Amino acid sequence: MDELQSTAETCRKPEPMSNSQIEAANEVAALDDPLLCNSDLPLSAMYYPQGFSLEITTNSHEVLAAAEESWGKFVRVFSEPPVRLRIGAMKGDSEECSKVPVYRAWLNLLSIVGDGGNFAVSDFRRGRGFGWFTQATIENRAYFRYYFLEALSWMTLEPRYLTVIHAACVKLAGKTVLLCGDSGAGKSSLSLACALRGWTFLSDDSISLIRNREDRLAVGNPYSMRFREESIELFPELKQQRITPRATGEMAIELDTASMPEIATALTGSVDYIVFLNRQTPGPSRLDAFPTEAALSWFKKIIFCSEKEVREAQVASLSQLLAVPTYELCYRDLEWAVNRLDALVREGV
Repeated sequence: MDELQSTAETCRKPEPMSNSQIEAANEVAALDDPLLCNSDLPLSAMYYPQGFSLEITTNSHEVLAAAEESWGKFVRVFSEPPVRLRIGAMKGDSEECSKVPVYRAWLNLLSIVGDGGNFAVSDFRRGRGFGWFTQATIENRAYFRYYFLEALSWMTLEPRYLTVIHAACVKLAGKTVLLCGDSGAGKSSLSLACALRGWTFLSDDSISLIRNREDRLAVGNPYSMRFREESIELFPELKQQRITPRATGEMAIELDTASMPEIATALTGSVDYIVFLNRQTPGPSRLDAFPTEAALSWFKKIIFCSEKEVREAQVASLSQLLAVPTYELCYRDLEWAVNRLDALVREGV
């Protein structure tokens, strides 16, 4: 697939405005437009999360900086029309960011509400969303990206084009393997162990299945990985990586895969095997067939959309995915697990 070279293509290039000028313009506009539906948002840029086009129009340089941090390394892969987000920033009455937001949905409408000054709405059927946020919330970069900016983009993109799966993804010898499991199953650790052994890395925690295709194409985020601090015991090389607070309050090691040139990466792969990870079951390490019905039941837990047509499309894509061989990998030792996956891919057993 053709990849466009720009990762943050500017759509319009207005004269730059300072934040104080933008705030002053907002205060004047609010007198004549109490709903803020006609507010001038003079900044605009295009990003490509998971290869899809996303245009953000805003009045805040900080919003674009946050978007660049989330998606600046992605390039355009898919030709679907862009989704568009209008994101306004206002000074607000508090110096504190909003509380953890509440998410609600009905039919094609989805909302994220932190408080009266921090909220967003998405209409995924139209591919449009908007939100208003206080400066204090936007300046808390990790919080704003995790709970609002990235959530709003996914709530607009996923129901239109994607089925998201809670899985890591790696590739070897032209074969793509999903590593599935709940939090703590070892997806990130095993995907990094594979990558350090010559596998191509696509994602460590979440992969998106592209709907309405026959090739089970999945797209990931190969540009970063996140680990708990205790992962340093398994991978001493992580000592060199920064430890940062996540929006959820946990501390995490953030690995920029570009900082480890020995790791090969890819954005997409057509799934050939599904492997559920199990580090809890006692007994010898082994790779067993996993029931299709149990796999589909696990996959369905991640479908959140309330609109029947979208849910049916997501279930159909998951059912199609399960045409590939599905296994459960019971293991304790990472090296054994990588060797067993290697044998599965190269020998088919």
